[in-house]
Amino acid sequence: MMARHDTARTIAALVDRARAKGPVRIAVADAAQEVVLATMQRAMQEGLAEPHLVGPRADIEPLAAAAGLKLDETCLHDSGADADAARLAVGLLRDGKADVVMKGNLHTDVFMRVLLDAETGLRVPDKRVSHLFLLEVPGHDRLLGTTDAAINIAPDLAAKAQICQNAIDAFHAIGVAEPRLAVLSAVETVTASISSTLDAASLTLMARRGQITGAIVDGPLAFDNAVSPRAVAEKGIISEVAGRADILLVPDLVSGNMLAKALEYLGGAKAAAVALGLAAPVVLTSRADTEETRIASLALASLLWRSGGASRATGMGEELHRTMRAAPMAETDCHPLPLRDLAK
Repeated sequence: MMARHDTARTIAALVDRARAKGPVRIAVADAAQEVVLATMQRAMQEGLAEPHLVGPRADIEPLAAAAGLKLDETCLHDSGADADAARLAVGLLRDGKADVVMKGNLHTDVFMRVLLDAETGLRVPDKRVSHLFLLEVPGHDRLLGTTDAAINIAPDLAAKAQICQNAIDAFHAIGVAEPRLAVLSAVETVTASISSTLDAASLTLMARRGQITGAIVDGPLAFDNAVSPRAVAEKGIISEVAGRADILLVPDLVSGNMLAKALEYLGGAKAAAVALGLAAPVVLTSRADTEETRIASLALASLLWRSGGASRATGMGEELHRTMRAAPMAETDCHPLPLRDLAK
């Protein structure tokens, strides 16, 4: 059986692992951004990717020249910008011409709307779409997953169960056979007035009864109790997860987004970011993200694609699957949709 951490413990090691497995075909939706094209040039040089650049040719060509990317060495698919580019990029995956899709120079809400389209997107029936940050935090001994900090605004219990399973499957794909998942709240005790502690207790019991599989799940745990053995010892917490969590399930998007960005911008963490629960891995980074973050995210998506984790079953039983049919995400659950759309 695979060791618990037969995996990369740093972002650089994760990229090395993906590079060793060879390039994946990546469709970049609206590639007209200098950092995107510089990332694709590096990904080609390092043998990580075979890019399919989608977007307005007139915008991509001068930026590609500035980035040193030779367009005769890649595939350029001329299209309109934004949603038009996203639809064409997703179409390449649906037609079997690409393996992974990556967000380029377009807004997240536009990209997500195309991905979630019931007829032409990448939705998988009865599966929740979620986001995973994979963080390398200085001084921490393992890569740390944080979910969901970018897509699900205020998930209920059923949605959180699927978000858990998505993250667990992703950790299996990078070599962690039995990740430890901490369900976060502000305290480590079940407290009726704090609803996230009630969800945490329910998720812990669901995992023990096989409704969430492939991980050790425990909660509620406060952030310090999840990652610090010293805090666990001081508080006398008895838990297989406390102090050594691999995955942090946050209560909602706001708390998760703040946590992940605080670790990145103030704590110096390196990050990779992907969307899970779709028919193919999706590199879902911010337009402000660096080339390093994009390369790391591409490497993570590559490993997910090679594992088959994007489209295979979650491992949950059919009975539970039926009970969670209300969980698949409505468009209004997706962040950040324009206010004019939320009002419809």
